[in-house]
Amino acid sequence: MAKRSLLETQIIQLLKDKNEEGMSLLYDNYGETLYGIALKVTKNEELAQDVLQESLIKIWKKIHTYDEDKSKLFTWLFRITRNTAIDKIRSRNLKTDQEIQMDKSNVYKVGIESITPEHLDLKDHLDSLEDKYKIVLEALFFEGMTQQEASDELDIPLGTIKSRLKIGLRELRKIYGPLISVLFYAML
Repeated sequence: MAKRSLLETQIIQLLKDKNEEGMSLLYDNYGETLYGIALKVTKNEELAQDVLQESLIKIWKKIHTYDEDKSKLFTWLFRITRNTAIDKIRSRNLKTDQEIQMDKSNVYKVGIESITPEHLDLKDHLDSLEDKYKIVLEALFFEGMTQQEASDELDIPLGTIKSRLKIGLRELRKIYGPLISVLFYAML
């Protein structure tokens, strides 16, 4: 693991001590970048501001879960912000979907493009996989990483990422049949 800067060490310690100065330092040094991440995902300034605020609250509440041996502080902050932004978009899309009038619904015309991992309880079945496959599938399909990004983020060779993807999909295919491959590759 790369050596942490003095500032990073100070921010982590202050946050773990629940000292508000840690949040000020965090915001001053990472706020613009985290906002930029949120804006890139949401493509909406107001939503990005909400995401940043929610992310900072999560960071404050979850700092005890941060493990400096597993990732750099920025990587951890990036994941929280990106996942919060994705959740915000999904939540907003779900709300919009629920507002669709019944007479305009095409509920009887379900095609492969309307099947999502949530419809298949996929996250429940991912738990049945070995962690090494589960982590790769989650990174690729639920965190939206490319195979190269997952390789870099998880510090796993790209060839291993590809192998674990293939094996993980094969295991899920035992539960869902060939539909799972079509769904996952449609998500890439």
